[in-house]
Amino acid sequence: MSVVATEIAKFRTSPMARNAGWLFAGQGLGLVLQAGYFVLLARLLGPLQYGIYAGAFAFASLVAQYSALGTGTVFLRYVSSDHSAYAVYWGNILVVTSVVGTGLVVALNLLGSRLLNPASAALVLLAAIGNCVCAQLTIESGRVFQTFEKMRLTALLNLLTNLARTVGAAAMLIGMHHATAWQWALVSTLVSALAAVATVATITFQFGRPRFDAHLFVKRGAEGFGFAVAMSTASLYNDLDKTMLSHYGMNRDNGIYSMAYRIVDIATIPIFAIRDAAMPRFFKLGRDGIRAPTELAYRLLRRALALGALGSAVMFLAAPLIPLVVGRGFAEGAAALRWLCLIPLFRSIHQMTGCALTGAGMQRYRTSTQLAAATLNFFLNLWLIPKWGWHGAAWSSLCTDAALAGMNWGILRFQLSRDAYA
Repeated sequence: MSVVATEIAKFRTSPMARNAGWLFAGQGLGLVLQAGYFVLLARLLGPLQYGIYAGAFAFASLVAQYSALGTGTVFLRYVSSDHSAYAVYWGNILVVTSVVGTGLVVALNLLGSRLLNPASAALVLLAAIGNCVCAQLTIESGRVFQTFEKMRLTALLNLLTNLARTVGAAAMLIGMHHATAWQWALVSTLVSALAAVATVATITFQFGRPRFDAHLFVKRGAEGFGFAVAMSTASLYNDLDKTMLSHYGMNRDNGIYSMAYRIVDIATIPIFAIRDAAMPRFFKLGRDGIRAPTELAYRLLRRALALGALGSAVMFLAAPLIPLVVGRGFAEGAAALRWLCLIPLFRSIHQMTGCALTGAGMQRYRTSTQLAAATLNFFLNLWLIPKWGWHGAAWSSLCTDAALAGMNWGILRFQLSRDAYA
């Protein structure tokens, strides 16, 4: 029996199974809250204000992953096998994310007025603080929970964050009936800040105080930057379309498209739960080469594809309900959702195959495919959006995710065959 077969045989009683269970449970409740939050926010803002908000936050998301310079993934890789190194890697996450994130906030605020329409540009400061500092501290802190296989805490903190946003949107809808994008951006940023503080405090209380080590940061800096580039390319091909819709002043189109894309993101959460729960195992198996993480990826892919197919079918069939649920202003969102509904299937493929490459120490190949996908997405958006608005953005997204799935699959198969003849 192979190493990975042994791991899979133990899956139902392993920490990985419990972690996946906690993620599914937490994110299952999170799905309900996010669905409620999404409906409330759409009704609170309407398509125009929602598009203004989406443009600013997509713009900030383009570079937000550079805030931590990959220190969270470096933590996951090295502390997974040596828990005694926790303090210095945790300290590096906090210092680097705070310092670099603040620099990105300043840069984005200066560039926003030149690259976005005036309405979205006015939100960039809040968007940058929320995305580049607060959200990144929360995301990178999640790597710590992953490493120690404490997904219950991750699920709980994510659930509380989603609950806070839902309550905020509900309170504003009841009290104001309609809000501007700036008003909601302020509330959203405050919630992100509270979530970051709570997460950092929880980790420090649970696992110990941090300690910054500049020498270690320099030693792991190139590897961390590689992870940051890889993660930023994912943001590029996910958020370029919304940023470019904002650049061309298509705020209403952006609201319709972003609403549909948000539903796709929610439908993909179960696939990301499998990925996040399995990531420490990919790193452990990857120490012995590409074969073991590939076998694990194939086994997990069966589950991810089933979840992706279910999500795609539900979105396609339920799309006509959009104007009834979120308001008639979003009526075109039904067509947008049907265009985008295949994305979870493509994501299940490129996420699982990509994790196998990352776990086996072949992140450079994954980064290359993501850079290629981001480049393809940029040129498709440049060609299609000015002519066809959100329709062009939808076509571009489908082509990009499909191409990335094909590239990751092809590289993984090539590396596996080369390993067989080595």
